[in-house]
Amino acid sequence: MRFLSRRLVMPNDLNYANSLFGGRALEWIDEESAIYAICQLETNQLVTKHIGEISFESPALQGDVVEFGLETKQVGRTSITVTCLVRNKETKKTICLADDIVFVRVDRETRLPVAHGKTFEELQARAKLEMKGLI
Repeated sequence: MRFLSRRLVMPNDLNYANSLFGGRALEWIDEESAIYAICQLETNQLVTKHIGEISFESPALQGDVVEFGLETKQVGRTSITVTCLVRNKETKKTICLADDIVFVRVDRETRLPVAHGKTFEELQARAKLEMKGLI
């Protein structure tokens, strides 16, 4: 899993218990996962189809820096499925895990699913090159 992005928990992100509001965490997860999927498939013509199991493990407090770990779980003909782990940057404690987040490529005009032309193996190979700094 690669940790690609970070956010600072601000006062307007808090719930009544002064910890990160779950709805805000889900908003961030959807956005970060979408950006990841867009970069993987090299198209911004994606929509969120499904978010599977979501598990909140520990709170994030005002001033905490949270980071988003993302990985490709599966690649279909028109879709990509990713996992997103949100953790505290300093303590590495898991804040939230969102599994089986599915994005589907759609045609700009018809909004119907269309093939993206990528394979799981291709995306894995590219990720290895990126981690080595070769691309």
